[in-house]
This record gives sequence, C-alpha cells and structure tokens, in this order.
Amino acid sequence: MFLKTVLLVVKKDFAIEVKSYEILSTTLFFAVTCVLIFSFAFVREAEPISKDMVPSGVLWIAVAFAGLLAIGRVFERERYSETMRALLLAPAPRPAIYLGKLVGVVLLLFATEALLVPMIALIFQAPLFRWAVPLSGLLVTGTIGFATVGTLFAAMLVRSRARDVMLPILLYPFTIPVLIGGVWGTAALLGDEPSVPVATMWTGLLAAYDVVFVTLALWTFEPLMTE
Repeated sequence: MFLKTVLLVVKKDFAIEVKSYEILSTTLFFAVTCVLIFSFAFVREAEPISKDMVPSGVLWIAVAFAGLLAIGRVFERERYSETMRALLLAPAPRPAIYLGKLVGVVLLLFATEALLVPMIALIFQAPLFRWAVPLSGLLVTGTIGFATVGTLFAAMLVRSRARDVMLPILLYPFTIPVLIGGVWGTAALLGDEPSVPVATMWTGLLAAYDVVFVTLALWTFEPLMTE
C-alpha cells in the first residue's frame, strides 16, 4: 500500500506535467537565465575568473534557485485544485504521500540539471564530464537533500498566505550544508589538482544529511499536516 501510494502520487504529478509542461518549462528557463547572467559577470575573454569556484558556485546557485521555484510551483498547483486536501483525506499512508511528492520534485530537478551541467561546462570551459561519476554522486545526494527539506516545508506552508515569503526563509538556512557540500565537492574536481577523495568525502556527508532529513521528514510529515 505504501509503495503503491508513492507511485500513484508520482504518476499524478507526471501526468499533469506532461500535459502542461508548466513547471518544467519555467524551472528550466529560470535556471538557464541564472547561468547566463552569471556568465556575463564571471567570464572574461572566454575564461572564467576562477576555474574551480565559479563554475561550481554557479551550478549550485542555479540548482538552489530553480529548486525553490519548482517546489513552490508544485504545491501552488495543489493548493489551487485542493488536491492536497484530497490526498490527506484519502485512506493512504501520509508518509507515502510525502515521498511521492519528493520523488516528483527530485525527478524535475534532475531534468533541470541535465541541461545545466553541459551548459556550464560549455560556457565556463569546466571539465565536468571528465569527472562524471563523482559529480553525479554530488548532484544526486545534494538534490535529494535540498528537495527533502523543501518538499516538507512547502507542504507545511501550502495553506499559509505568506508561503511565498516563508518558504525561502525556512528553506535556505536548512539547506546551507547541502550547498556548501555541493560547491566545495564540485570545486575539488575542477581545481588545478583535482581531488576525487575530497569530492567523495563531501558526497558521503551529503548522503548522511539525506538519511537524517528523509527519516525526519517521514516521521514528522503526518503530525505536521494534521496540525
């Protein structure tokens, strides 16, 4: 029943998005715009100011901004159609509802990152594809951590009138460790002396963050939504 509920929630979100492409298109447009703006600021004569910190910082800033937009839009749609109320009234495990929404957000961010990585590699002349495996580990663990916290807070604020203001205020302080780990881990791969062990260390820390916050979110989602 738990897994079936997760799959049904993911299938519902996927079907709606396939018909409209509303969230994916706006998220991709916003992320691409962020990268282009940063490229004008940090690229001089076809070379980035810093070959390690600038591309890694731009990548994770774009993920953070696009992730906030995507998470907010996903639950804004639920509020307009009263879908969240219907989901909570359904005879289904509430942690499964949360996990289904989380999987949908993570897949949306993965699709965004699939465009961002080659774009940043091209604009900033960053050898991201040379370190595809460790970079993938950083992106997967970092994205899951960011989406875990964001999905929980967005669900909590779905009925709040100040949700657009409160979501970033709550989200970014809790996800600073994710962004720090992602930036430093990616920078370790792009430096003059690339260090896979350092990137692996940051990936491990991000994975530990994911385990803690996914467990905490599954445990607290039902009482928080009841309140």
